[in-house]
Amino acid sequence: MTGFEITGASAADMELMRGWADEEGWNPGDSDRFAFAVADPEGFLVGRLDGEPVACISAVRYGAGFGFIGLYIARPAFRGQGYGIRLWHAGMERLDGRLVGLDGVVAQQDNYRKSGFLPAWNNVRYEGVPEGYGRTAESGSGTGTDAGVAIVDAASLPFALLAAYDRRFFPEPRPAFLSAWTGLPGRTALAAVRDGRIEGLGVIRPCSAAHRIGPLYAADPAVAAALLLRLARHAPAGVVSVDAPDANPQATALLAGLGLVPVFETARMYTGPAPDLALAELFGVTSLELG
Repeated sequence: MTGFEITGASAADMELMRGWADEEGWNPGDSDRFAFAVADPEGFLVGRLDGEPVACISAVRYGAGFGFIGLYIARPAFRGQGYGIRLWHAGMERLDGRLVGLDGVVAQQDNYRKSGFLPAWNNVRYEGVPEGYGRTAESGSGTGTDAGVAIVDAASLPFALLAAYDRRFFPEPRPAFLSAWTGLPGRTALAAVRDGRIEGLGVIRPCSAAHRIGPLYAADPAVAAALLLRLARHAPAGVVSVDAPDANPQATALLAGLGLVPVFETARMYTGPAPDLALAELFGVTSLELG
């Protein structure tokens, strides 16, 4: 492999990686890379052949004990030549000693099993215009479908409360990432609040195709539906997509009941026992790339 080297990603590389993910049909967020970079600035690797980027991977460290693999792509003309696997080993070495998670596309799941990853659940991407879009109360009226639940701008809440709530759904604290993820221009982040307590959180972001909603956390399906319908107002013609874990049957049932259809599937996999998360309240994962 003369001429092949692995380097950290530059800002230009991060945009290139977004474009590659788009070509794979993953529909990444237009500004995801800015939140990715603050999660772990050194967690993005690029394989270069004679200076030309030919492969990439993210290997992001969270806290002291967790890591997540994503954006594992080799350009089609360079597949099957060993460049991708070298990058894979570099990413996994960076996360050595940690529990590692990933969301694996169907075609790669057997390879991930060979590398020690075990399936925990499937994330099913549901897409479409939710039934009830355009018929909900005007933004700012303050109530969801549950009496006593207010839908508010997440930025109006103390950030420490948002970070503590997010921690229920993720193995390690990720405040820098969460701050960027919820606050980047062009995004809308809404929270469901009852008696001063957060009972739901949803973020919608622009993408090349359907606007994606993630995370979508909620105490129950009614709160999840209220958040989703309010967020869908910020998508062109109301077309949205949500990556729902089938480990929460209420999530998949809700999205199907709203008329969204499955279009894509990945498997959440870990190198060890799956972390203890509030799956019964997880209606949509934050990101297939960073968890």
